[in-house]
Amino acid sequence: MTIDEIIEYVTGLGGVLHLAPGPGGEWPEISWGDSFFYYAPDGVVPTTTQPFATIVTKDYPDDRDSRLDRPGAFRLNISAGREAFGEWANPQVDAGTEDTVIAHPVYAAANWLAVVNPGARTDAVVRDLLRTAHDRARNRVERRTR
Repeated sequence: MTIDEIIEYVTGLGGVLHLAPGPGGEWPEISWGDSFFYYAPDGVVPTTTQPFATIVTKDYPDDRDSRLDRPGAFRLNISAGREAFGEWANPQVDAGTEDTVIAHPVYAAANWLAVVNPGARTDAVVRDLLRTAHDRARNRVERRTR
């Protein structure tokens, strides 16, 4: 899966706001080139919730274990929830391993999963995890607006 394929898939789930920080915007330079996905059918970045998925294209100061400084490397991060996290998290796998579902190297305690350079082996599970994360985010928003 390419970054563009992931963006197309996630935004096709409905009600998704894709935030893509870049030069000239209000977002910090370190976030430029990354993607943040919110369930926000009104098109406004929520101030009370985190994204349900992200794509990072570089190492962050406190997050270097995936070695995203390699050419072409990126990591898809998914707010998986407790059940999916328990099913897929594998703490024995090196955080830089490609096309493998792993516990997020920083946010595992919050039940986030990650995949460096998702490919054929993880395509189906990544799509399923993204659908589930989207559904969870949508349900949270709908509960709050009732």
